[in-house]
Amino acid sequence: MTFPFDWNEAWTAAIFHHLWQSTIFCLLLWVLALMLRRNSAQMRFRLWMLASVKFLLPFALLIAAGEAVSVKRAETKAEPFFSVVMEGPTAQSITSTKRLPSVAPGHLAVTSVAASPKKHRSIIWMMFGLWSLGCIAISGIWFVRWARLRAVAQRGESLPDIDGLRVVMTSGGTEPGIFGIFRPILILPQGLTDNLTDAQLKAIVEHELCHVRRRDNLTAAIHMFVSVVFWFHPLVWLIGRQLMTEREAACDEAVLKNAHSAFAYAEGILNVCKFYLEVPVACVSGVTGADLKKRIANILSGPVVHRLDLVRKVVLSVAGILSIGVPVAFGVLHAERSYAQAPAKQNIDDTWQGALHLQKDLRLVLKITKAPDGSLKSNFYSIDQNPRPLAVKETLFQGGELKLNVEEIDGTYKGKMSPDGTTITGDWKQGDQSHPLILVRATPETAWTIPEPPAKIPPMAADANPSFEVATIKPSDPNSKGKGFGGPPRHFQTHNTTLNDLIMFIYGVNTKQIIGAPSWSETDKFDITTGQPDVPGSPNQEQVKIMMRKLLETRFGLKFHKDKKELSAYVLGVAKDGPKLTKSTGDPNNPPAFFFTKFGHLTVRNATMDDFANGMQGAVFDRPVVNHTGLEGRWDCTLKWTPDDTQFQVFGAKIVPDESADAPPPVFTAIQEQIGLKLDAAKTMVDVMVLDHVEKPSEN
Repeated sequence: MTFPFDWNEAWTAAIFHHLWQSTIFCLLLWVLALMLRRNSAQMRFRLWMLASVKFLLPFALLIAAGEAVSVKRAETKAEPFFSVVMEGPTAQSITSTKRLPSVAPGHLAVTSVAASPKKHRSIIWMMFGLWSLGCIAISGIWFVRWARLRAVAQRGESLPDIDGLRVVMTSGGTEPGIFGIFRPILILPQGLTDNLTDAQLKAIVEHELCHVRRRDNLTAAIHMFVSVVFWFHPLVWLIGRQLMTEREAACDEAVLKNAHSAFAYAEGILNVCKFYLEVPVACVSGVTGADLKKRIANILSGPVVHRLDLVRKVVLSVAGILSIGVPVAFGVLHAERSYAQAPAKQNIDDTWQGALHLQKDLRLVLKITKAPDGSLKSNFYSIDQNPRPLAVKETLFQGGELKLNVEEIDGTYKGKMSPDGTTITGDWKQGDQSHPLILVRATPETAWTIPEPPAKIPPMAADANPSFEVATIKPSDPNSKGKGFGGPPRHFQTHNTTLNDLIMFIYGVNTKQIIGAPSWSETDKFDITTGQPDVPGSPNQEQVKIMMRKLLETRFGLKFHKDKKELSAYVLGVAKDGPKLTKSTGDPNNPPAFFFTKFGHLTVRNATMDDFANGMQGAVFDRPVVNHTGLEGRWDCTLKWTPDDTQFQVFGAKIVPDESADAPPPVFTAIQEQIGLKLDAAKTMVDVMVLDHVEKPSEN
């Protein structure tokens, strides 16, 4: 289940503030109603209706209205923003070759520095479930009662209209009442004329017409909605009782004002109570209801309605002005105070931060610096994953809008700075996923500490012949997706990998270069976690493969011999315009990075051309890729293309080609246009592995 917001401290605090503010507001209106107890019931009814509506209108809306007024005025004085573009910052080496990148997209909650504990979230969801059950139960009961009354009204016999109001005679035992909100009808039970005199009947009908003129069914329906949403608040039910009391008293005053006999009217109400049932739904106005004994006494004694004196008029006026004016004024003053500081905070070069709430909460930090020539540079940190920054290829700030291109993980960000310069609200996009992301300007008091990078481990001796001390091999979760190779220094792990995947990674071959493999080698998947090597130092890529070869020999019993065979292959060469690769500045001892943020969106870091060819033949193509580029050294590049259904078969993925107008080109075109290489299909002699023996891995 997905909601348009995260349950976090900001929402729970907002709900709490709204509840206590509404409670205080209602108690103050209760005091005002007591002051007006000798005045008209209509005035008291309006006060209680205002108390009901207050539960639907947080003071925060009035504050926001005040801020909007101030913002509109201040925006006419705002100075223009500046713009600058910077390209080509140094790329960073990534030590993991997992398919998923370092920073994953997700929802951002700006107001919390740390993630809410799971225990608190469970309590919140339990409370939400309880509230939902209460809403469903109350609305269900009222709906059933309303539906029954509606069925009775539909079966009724039409009578001549009264003052343009449709009248229906029903066979049920329900008291006279007004049914319907926008097209009301008067329901009269059978036998009513036999149980009431003409004077009594006229007074009762006048009472119901008064309900129509006052639109009591509409106001009752509004409060019913309030009662469903805030069923847990006792004041809501008190307000409901008071609304019914005052609406009946107001109608009583109107009936007696129209010169109806108080005795006949009171006797008519008592006869209705004697012979008929009270209307079961608040939004169907009847003639009984409220405290009947007190009501009859008031009718017979003749209700004395005093006019509002000067003191009460002043009190009501001041209360109305304060209830609306104070929140609006607060919003205006708050916005103006923010704008007073805004001119010093319109610069984009600063530290910004925000938290992504995923299955695992992540804190993100963006550091933007400005060079003397006005160009911008940025570093992007996912401080809960890796203390090393991700270089931002492009930083653009124009018209108050920030755009970032974190090419290293195929991520982009576009956000708008707030008028006070303290937040940037926008969207983070990575691969084919897009989610809201809000960044807050950090201060010395609120800035998150970026962990120090771990101490660099010196490289393992070049002539070392290491082995893993221990290794754990277990079947992968059948529901697990993707696959990956990598891990922290001096450790190695694989995820969701078959024996064929392991052979391709370790020996640099395509599946078609593996001869004599059993059927389970491409279906059974394993997760492998290793201990540390038995030789000190950080192993290079070749030494990692040496250790993995030994693991295959000891745990899978792998034995093979090499041969050559002519196969269909792709020959990787340099295009006629020359390579368009970036020379890597990463540590050559670190393993290369070769990962996809989505099928057809490839990021390569710190890789040789052999690494690139091996990655393409292992992940993308169904045939070997032979490196004939002649390019030495390590390279960085990003490649985007539209895959077809012959590619990525190793992942078992069903590729749906992108046929949109702005879709990237096919892989062969993309390789030439974007990185200056080319792939030519040809039959050529390639090395093959002939498996002499292999078995499923031994127990850990």
